Amino acid sequence: MMKPLPFPNVLFSEHLGFLLQRCIKCKALQPGKQAHAMLLASRIDMKILSMGSKLVGMYASCGDLQSAKLVLERTQNPNVFAFNWMVSALAFHGHHEEAIRYFSLMQELGIVANKFTFSIVLKACLGLTDFDKGREVHGVISRSGFGNVVSVANSLIDMYCKCGHVGYGRKVFDGMIERDVVSWTSMICGYCNIGLLEKALVLFERMKVEGLEPNDFTWNAMIAGYARDGDCNGAFVLFSRMVREGLIPDLITWNAMISGFTQSLRAIEAWRLFQDMLVAGIKPNQVTVTGLLPACGLIGSIHRGKELHGLIYRMGLDMNVFVATALIDMYSKCGSVKNAWDVFDRIPIKNVASWNAMIGCYGKHGLVDSSIQLFERIQAEGMRPNHITLISVLSACSHGGLVEKGLIIFRSMKEKYGVEISQEHYSCVLDLLCRSGKMVEAYELFKEMPIEVTDSIIGAFFNGCKVHGRKDLAKLMAEDILRMELKKPGGFVTLSNIYAADGEWDGVENIRKVMKGKGVHKKPGFSWVEKRDGFVVSETRNECKIAETGIGMPS
Repeated sequence: MMKPLPFPNVLFSEHLGFLLQRCIKCKALQPGKQAHAMLLASRIDMKILSMGSKLVGMYASCGDLQSAKLVLERTQNPNVFAFNWMVSALAFHGHHEEAIRYFSLMQELGIVANKFTFSIVLKACLGLTDFDKGREVHGVISRSGFGNVVSVANSLIDMYCKCGHVGYGRKVFDGMIERDVVSWTSMICGYCNIGLLEKALVLFERMKVEGLEPNDFTWNAMIAGYARDGDCNGAFVLFSRMVREGLIPDLITWNAMISGFTQSLRAIEAWRLFQDMLVAGIKPNQVTVTGLLPACGLIGSIHRGKELHGLIYRMGLDMNVFVATALIDMYSKCGSVKNAWDVFDRIPIKNVASWNAMIGCYGKHGLVDSSIQLFERIQAEGMRPNHITLISVLSACSHGGLVEKGLIIFRSMKEKYGVEISQEHYSCVLDLLCRSGKMVEAYELFKEMPIEVTDSIIGAFFNGCKVHGRKDLAKLMAEDILRMELKKPGGFVTLSNIYAADGEWDGVENIRKVMKGKGVHKKPGFSWVEKRDGFVVSETRNECKIAETGIGMPS
């Protein structure tokens, strides 16, 4: 057996060590393997200049985890550098449990961790969303004396907040002797992610008082938090402040703003934001377009939808299943079944969401047979329908008057499809019975429902009572319904109309009082009209408001 040379050429050893460091930095696997071969051929002792640990780092940084593990196993007295790379590479590639096992092995071997070790292993705990393991690591950090190291404390805050324990993150934050921008940003993100925007805003303003300027990430976290929470005005105020202070919103912020305005039904402002984003030189991604496409459906603008579809095609995103599903939904809401089918038919690998969108599209437009055929085809192709699939097909049965078919599907949901019956499924079946005039069956189903009654269920039932002249059934349910915590006005208004039709004005007045007491208001209707020059007119009552160009302050 060949023994390692006890006194190799020092310059040659240093050269190979430097080469391995360069391979680590550049993630160059092939030159790293050549350096490894030269080490073996020259019989250099691997303990010199920590060559074994450098090799572990080289293989791990290049993503060759199997080779990294083999070298680590054969390395005598590996140092903290080798273990840090091993844990980091495993966590980066999603092998979080194995990363934590190597951290445990490191402790068993008596290798002293450093601040980089703890930051890395906390990311692995976060990858598993394992709060208990994170607390264990926190204990090791405290015993090792690294609790006051800013980077380690920042990692703890990030781990606790993203594992859903913001209170623990705040304790770490409050206990820090020194904080940097990352500390403040991590804590602000924690509050924003759970909707505690007031607390986030207090920290945001306080950090400036303490002499630290929020960076792009801090601003973006705040803006995205407000946008996700539906407070578009608050998001816009922060967005404007950010721009005035010379900072540049990133793609995540633009996406959050666009999606937030769309979800708040402020479609025109979402479009203006998108146009401003393009002018600012920010290239949209699939998140941008999937957030904006519903805005076209909100205003029924197939013209704008096709414009966006053209951009999606030029960007090469049209084959993305999530983007394609959003396109199907947009075309469905704009009334173009053919375009929806064309998009669906071009998806190379369909997921259940794309099937659901197309089934729903056929159902909404009265093509019930096509909807049922797709529902049967999805099963024939081995894909399991989910609860949304069944909502879509039950809704289709309701629109097409297929009572028996709908009831068969409804009654076999748990047994055949493994789907628990939800409020939405009950709402569809109640609507199915009411549309077909089977009001007694609808009333019996209403009384037997084991779930909390929703606004949509009540609305469907009262509307059926009104259409089919069963005011008696509506009045039977009135007392129970008026005691419920309903938030939408539809059911109340229909019941009020039923009382008014019979001249029962005391009943009408009672409903108005209940609505007022619960803070339920009927909003005036509005419509969107697209004009040739691209302007959109919003009409509310007798008022006419023309959307202006440029983003301006949202109302």
